[in-house]
Amino acid sequence: MSRPRVVCIVGPTASGKTGLALALGAAIPLEVVSADSRQVYRGLDVGTAKPTPAERARVPHHGLDLVEPTETFDVARFRALADAAIADVVARGRAPVVAGGTGLWVRVVCRGLCPAPPRAPHVRAALRAIAARAGVPALHRMLAVVDPPLAARVHPHDPVRCERGLEVAFASGRRLSAWQDAHRFAEAPYDMLVLGLAVAPPVLAARVAARTQAMLATGFVEEVAALRARGVPDAAPAWNAVGYREVRAHVDGTLSRAEVAAAIVRATTRFARRQRTWFRAEPDVVWRDPDTQAAQLLDEAAAFLATGRRPRVANVQGPR
Repeated sequence: MSRPRVVCIVGPTASGKTGLALALGAAIPLEVVSADSRQVYRGLDVGTAKPTPAERARVPHHGLDLVEPTETFDVARFRALADAAIADVVARGRAPVVAGGTGLWVRVVCRGLCPAPPRAPHVRAALRAIAARAGVPALHRMLAVVDPPLAARVHPHDPVRCERGLEVAFASGRRLSAWQDAHRFAEAPYDMLVLGLAVAPPVLAARVAARTQAMLATGFVEEVAALRARGVPDAAPAWNAVGYREVRAHVDGTLSRAEVAAAIVRATTRFARRQRTWFRAEPDVVWRDPDTQAAQLLDEAAAFLATGRRPRVANVQGPR
């Protein structure tokens, strides 16, 4: 049985992923599966650049508004949702398009979920106690000893990936990097074309700055104030979305309007840099400039979904 064809649109924040998906949806019948780990939260609309109700009416979207800001939503739940959504879209004779910038979520759609051991709560609690006492970099130093290949790919201040790497090693006696290496040889669940949007850093920086001002002018502050009024606690997962802690500080009176704009731009720029680094390391991404090659992107995506024809790869490294 042939695998379903799926187009995946990736790239850093503000590179135009949603816009491309909507433009493609105007040409062919498709539905979008969001691969954005923050757009799953209800009430986080402006600051996550969530597709508007009008946009969702034009092109149906899956994976939005799934949980409350206080809930967690991990990669395993996303994989189950994405598989179910893709199967449903294909069964109705439409084309599935995955669009988003959460690299790990995109990876599990493309390659499946790595069969590493489940969470070990007692190990994780001990690791969080160490992080609370000595800081996340202390976990990273431990990871460098226990699993050097993984530590080389993980930022020293990334608590989630440091915890997970140590948790798997301590609970199973096998490095997470070894689990991941073995998983690479498994057959991919879908026939995927991954299109990466390569926007030059200076152009992306200008887009981030303009989008930040637009978000602040169209309700970002009011959105965060509403979350505050609902009593969403400071430790809630949703506050980890880029820009929300900064706007919360503004709502709480510790950052001015000018300061919050600059802080959001800095945080978003750092996030975009991490996204570029992640997607550059992913295999088989076809990179295109969404400004100068927009028509080519649309033609290549439509041709792949219709016939399976793959485009020529012009740039395998992606944006720097």
